[in-house]
Amino acid sequence: MHQDQGLTKKEAAERLKRYGRNEINDISKATPFKILARQIEKNFIIYLLGAAMLISFFAGKSITAYTILAIIFMVIFTGFIQEYRSEKAIGALKSMLVPVSIVIRNGKEQEIPSVQIVPGDILLLRNGEKIPADGLLLDEKELRVNESALTGEAKEVGKKKSSEKKYADENMVFMGTYIVNGRCRAKVMHTGMNTKFGKIARLISSTEKELPLQKKVNRIAKYMVVLAIIISVLTGLIMISRSTALDEEAILEVLILVIALAVSAFPEGFPVALITTLAAGAHRMARKNAIVNRMSIIETLGETTVVCADKTGTITKGEMTVRRVFANNAVYDVTGTGYEGKGEFLHRLKNIDATNHPVLRHLLHDAVLCNDSIIERTGNDQELRTIGSPTESALLVMGVKAGLFKEDIKSSRIQEIPFSSERKMMSVLCQVHGEKIVYTKGAIEYILKKCRYIQKNKAIVKLSATEKKKLLDCNKDMTRDSLRTIAFAYKKIHTFAKNHVEDDLVFLGFAGMEDPAREEVPEAISQCRSAGIKVKMITGDNKETALAIAKEIGLPGKVMEGSELDHLTDDELAKVISTFTIFARVNPEHKLRIVKALKSNGEIVTMTGDGVNDAPALKEAQVGIAMGKSGTDVSRSVADLTLKDDNFSTIVSAIREGRTIFKNIRKFSTYQLSCNLAELSILFVGVLLSPFWGWQIPLLLALQILFMNLVTDNLPAITLGLNPSSDDAMREPPRKNSEILNKNLLLLLIFTGSLLAIMVLSSYYVTFNILGMSQEYARTVALFTLIGLEIVSAFNFRSFRKGVFNRNLMVNRYLVYASAISLLATVAVIYSPLNKVFETIPLNAEGLLVVAAMSLSLAVIFDLLKYLNHRKKFFDLEHM
Repeated sequence: MHQDQGLTKKEAAERLKRYGRNEINDISKATPFKILARQIEKNFIIYLLGAAMLISFFAGKSITAYTILAIIFMVIFTGFIQEYRSEKAIGALKSMLVPVSIVIRNGKEQEIPSVQIVPGDILLLRNGEKIPADGLLLDEKELRVNESALTGEAKEVGKKKSSEKKYADENMVFMGTYIVNGRCRAKVMHTGMNTKFGKIARLISSTEKELPLQKKVNRIAKYMVVLAIIISVLTGLIMISRSTALDEEAILEVLILVIALAVSAFPEGFPVALITTLAAGAHRMARKNAIVNRMSIIETLGETTVVCADKTGTITKGEMTVRRVFANNAVYDVTGTGYEGKGEFLHRLKNIDATNHPVLRHLLHDAVLCNDSIIERTGNDQELRTIGSPTESALLVMGVKAGLFKEDIKSSRIQEIPFSSERKMMSVLCQVHGEKIVYTKGAIEYILKKCRYIQKNKAIVKLSATEKKKLLDCNKDMTRDSLRTIAFAYKKIHTFAKNHVEDDLVFLGFAGMEDPAREEVPEAISQCRSAGIKVKMITGDNKETALAIAKEIGLPGKVMEGSELDHLTDDELAKVISTFTIFARVNPEHKLRIVKALKSNGEIVTMTGDGVNDAPALKEAQVGIAMGKSGTDVSRSVADLTLKDDNFSTIVSAIREGRTIFKNIRKFSTYQLSCNLAELSILFVGVLLSPFWGWQIPLLLALQILFMNLVTDNLPAITLGLNPSSDDAMREPPRKNSEILNKNLLLLLIFTGSLLAIMVLSSYYVTFNILGMSQEYARTVALFTLIGLEIVSAFNFRSFRKGVFNRNLMVNRYLVYASAISLLATVAVIYSPLNKVFETIPLNAEGLLVVAAMSLSLAVIFDLLKYLNHRKKFFDLEHM
């Protein structure tokens, strides 16, 4: 194997088999055993049920004890399945973004999945890339690396090639660190768990992070369990005080009921419903090309008040195409679109051979050689495959249209000064046909400052101030047409002096390229406007280009340039920032200041970024969004969300999903707590009324309560978290730091729980006191009625505004399936031999009519109340 040729395909395959995939085993990954242990450790219901089971054994009620044991297993199994599926779902989402690396194999540069890197591979690494393996430097240019992932220190570390056979850390690059400046070639020494990063991973484990939503849910659960215990104890004391024969068995019966009652009122299904709702939302977002990196931001997304979006690649397509070239005081049009080699150079509408025009030919050499991108023929007509930045790829495609490929030029790169956002230019020193030539490209304002001469035909003349003004005016003409410009210059040298290599350059000309706005962006911006979300466009381009794109997408507003921003203090910027919509000629430091200024005004900021220097702004924003296609590994690692398609409309879809998820959490929370409140009220009020109407207490037995708790509470609550987005989700103002239960929802919860309790108590009264049925029959009717009411209530909670009858049942098909399972299970415990275990009696037509009448009445009451509330606005549920 020759060092410059890299591994052969066969060698790479053999080493992959020998060393395994280049990946770090996730020490903190939730294995099935860990999930099972977590379910047993954290689920308070299991301990209460265990206590009820032991008491049942001591009381000689073995059937009840074994049934409770079965329910314990079902509770653990249900929680395990839900959490395991959620863990798998999150893992699958993360795997959708497969990191890739460029290696040399068989003497050619190839892009491969990073997990397929093997020892011996030669890596090509550039500014902003995450290093995928431990490697020994073969050569480097101005290389600086951020090794904070290993050392904890954010200071950049310089790296250099070893001049001896021995090497130290300064001659190595390490997995998990980032290149913040320069480029290099490195030979892979270690992969996966054998890297320095892998060895550290063996020694660490991470604890689970609690989501902000989880804290809100836990706070509700604490209040509910306190209420449940108080009412349960009161119910037990009342039962004991009224008992005529206070023997051991009676006391045990009361204890079992009290524990079962406490269990039924405790919202143990909350965590499962929450993680299921978040995982389902993350899946929906992934289908729309938004990959969630941190589940905790889904809630924050829905609170977004300002979106700061990069113009290039997010608002626009990110596929640059050179349209015009200015050289030798002439403008040349370039035909063709995208990354295809089809196209011609035109001068005054006549086709020309670009290589026959000296200045234009020299400019094309500059564009191709001062370039880090790669293009390959795909074999499909003249379609080209590009690796690298869109701007540099467009320049290479321009060269192809003139018949000029980088590999056709007999040249070698000797030195380079990489592009940086501060300098806004890049230079390379090349050996071309025996001559040493410096080629430079960059923003025209910066290039002209470095130029002393200009080339006209074959002559090099001094560049006057008048000429510079003329060039800038020509540049403005292009930018007014929404073209982004990049200028070119060169000079021949005999000795390389880094500090002066970019001085006294010869100006060649500039190219104008366009990156058209995405067709769907105007509609997405309109949706943001309707949703009360402000959109701010940020670009490194000049003011004219920014205004042209803003006009195209329907984004009116004032423009602030980076130079103006530099003259403002942070306080001054915060005062005026709301009056500006477009920020031009902005660098990453400006982005950070913009985010901080917006946050100081109380805004919830969603910020996009793709470069290594965008990382601070992405971390500062409440929601940082990285680009999946054009973004660097650094930006993706710190971002909360990654866009697979780099599309602005995907951000809007993600915000819509964030709003929908929070609404769904409110729905299943209010629903489940109202059911818990109803069960508590039925038993407590039943105990109070029993002496007056001759009712046998308890109205519902412990096993019946446990059955409802498992089947009719949790399943519909989980499926309510899967409600689809409403049509008007993006036609309401953003919420800010909202609690799950506000005043209106708390009143709705109490009203619904009380109504359910009244209707169940009424069904018991009608059956026992009016129809004269037995206590067992009346209890069965009450049980079936409560189950029916809870199912109807679940359908009611699909929407806080729309009725049960005027909505398609299949709007949430999962709720239909859950309801069917609940009804089938209820039929089984009433009409099958299971009725002996649950102490129920098969119902006749009269009993079923009571159940149906109550359930139907509840649906009618809910729809009527929603209609009246819509007309009179008793409660503000319009935006919930």
